Amino acid sequence: MDCAKTGQLLYRLRKEKEMTQKQVAELMNISDKAISKWERGLGCPDVSLLPELSQIFGVNIEEILLGHIVQNDLVGGNMKKTQFYSCPQCKNLITATGDAGISCCGKKLEPLTAVKADEHHQLQLEPVEDEWYVSASHEMTKEHYISFAAYVTGDKVFLVKQYPEWNFQFRFHKFGHGKLYFHCSQHGLFYQLI
Repeated sequence: MDCAKTGQLLYRLRKEKEMTQKQVAELMNISDKAISKWERGLGCPDVSLLPELSQIFGVNIEEILLGHIVQNDLVGGNMKKTQFYSCPQCKNLITATGDAGISCCGKKLEPLTAVKADEHHQLQLEPVEDEWYVSASHEMTKEHYISFAAYVTGDKVFLVKQYPEWNFQFRFHKFGHGKLYFHCSQHGLFYQLI
């Protein structure tokens, strides 16, 4: 940890929150002199104080330790670039329209990599009036099931959460060409073109 970089970051974050050194110190039950010392790069916060600093300023502990916040590039808003994340512990589903630092259950998550659906992982699509009826013969046991499906076009995402021991079937309105993503709990993320 570079005390000078960390101090500059803490100073900038405090100013962004429009807080005084005294206000930050009172929230942390420490002296304002300690805050001043950190901001001048003459010392670093004790590691036991990092979670509290992280919460006060709304940044990750890792960024405080690095002394800078990594900014993502501006994303043009194309929903086709949507990334899916799935927590292996709690099965939480998270999406992002660009690069993001995602963590869940204390672990950093990587975006799922989609592969074209094989013969064992094909969804059946039937047109019904102005909708698509989607179903699958895929097993839906607690150990092996499709956890979600998402239809993605350039400007829309339609997401359906699925659960074990339920029949895999749903409908959605036709709204242009896109990709139908679905996540198998054992084999990962697949897609089909529509």
